[in-house]
Amino acid sequence: MTATAPDDELALALDRAHVFHSWSAQAHLSPFVVAGGLGSYVWDHAGRRYLDFSSQLVNTNIGHQHPRVVAAIQEQAAALTTVAPSTAHLVRGQAAERILRRVPDSFSHVFFTNGGADANENAIRMARLHTGRDKVVSHYRSYHGNTGAAVVATGDWRRVPNEFARGHVHVFGPYLYRSEFWATTPQEESARALHHLERVIVSEGPESVAAILLETVPGTAGVLVPPPGYLAGVREIADRYGIVLVLDEVMAGFGRTGHWFAFDAFDVVPDLVTFAKGVNSGYVPAGGVIVSRAIASTFDDRVFPGGLTYSGHPLAMASIVAAQDAMADEGIVDHAASIGRDVLGPGLAALAEANALVGEVRGSGVFWAVELVRDRTTREPVGADVMARVKAGAVARGLLPFVSDNRVHVVPPCVVTADEAAAGLDLLASVLDDVARTL
Repeated sequence: MTATAPDDELALALDRAHVFHSWSAQAHLSPFVVAGGLGSYVWDHAGRRYLDFSSQLVNTNIGHQHPRVVAAIQEQAAALTTVAPSTAHLVRGQAAERILRRVPDSFSHVFFTNGGADANENAIRMARLHTGRDKVVSHYRSYHGNTGAAVVATGDWRRVPNEFARGHVHVFGPYLYRSEFWATTPQEESARALHHLERVIVSEGPESVAAILLETVPGTAGVLVPPPGYLAGVREIADRYGIVLVLDEVMAGFGRTGHWFAFDAFDVVPDLVTFAKGVNSGYVPAGGVIVSRAIASTFDDRVFPGGLTYSGHPLAMASIVAAQDAMADEGIVDHAASIGRDVLGPGLAALAEANALVGEVRGSGVFWAVELVRDRTTREPVGADVMARVKAGAVARGLLPFVSDNRVHVVPPCVVTADEAAAGLDLLASVLDDVARTL
């Protein structure tokens, strides 16, 4: 059946009549209609094409409709669509093996979940059971998912109406542009943030702290690349007090930062790693926890009290195997690093130089944030009215942005070409120029 413009109207009408959307006031929505996609582009039923600089929710790392992943899902569907998680299934073992290739030898197992939130949920459970402790320390500027403990580990506004889980403590992480520590250098910011973290742990009672849960590079909170020494310092604090270090790589993992895992760039090895999104680009919902040998052995003779009906679902596992193999064979992670180094990084630096709205740009690989301010001296953030104009202007020009607070996140697929990345930057610059002229 050929898609036509009236299908856009029908899609929107059905959505508004029947679909309840996340994180939204339902009466004030006008969803963007997507009918198809390929590579770095999506389009609606009328055929209007948009360069996807959002990767949807920063998950289509391998791009839209990669043929190897689509074929793997189709082949698995023809063979076996579902199976209980208690069974041994070949493609599940293959998916776990592919993931374990990308982490240090201290890891031995993968616990599969349906997505990133329940990955963090189960990592918290593992840490608590392994240590016999209760508290979880995480950053205020963070997002860890929308399940019971994960949303309370989250630091942003979404935590506040959902605070029903126990034992969560928050600290400020490093963010030099808006330092909570009166720091003027990355070194000061790192040292003072580490001092703050340790003081909170000591004040809470280290013997009560099970885990430190951090996004390696906080994503939705602003692509906050940690300064030199910070993650290594967190690792030292965790070791000093017998605390499990959990790194949330749900958004940052599998090529997004130009590394297989973001922690590869920081010379640190966590005890648990959570993942989702980029592991198979969200073609089928999947996530999981990569478990160190030390923690896995806790449950050799002790039941792990957790599980999901769709843990290791065959369609998801087939998509993971195909995505991981394609990323390796096609050099997609190295490509993402080069796009960041040669195109996005320099292009965004030039944008910051040229446009007074831009307070700071930061990131690596295909994981960048452009922070917009009303005044570069005071660093006052622009408001929601300005961001709405930025988003509308981008969409009108055929650019699909990821907008959060006062930032535009530049997060195209890892497969974005140099020409596509440059074109997207040109469109973004045009939007920001127009908005800047009216302020």
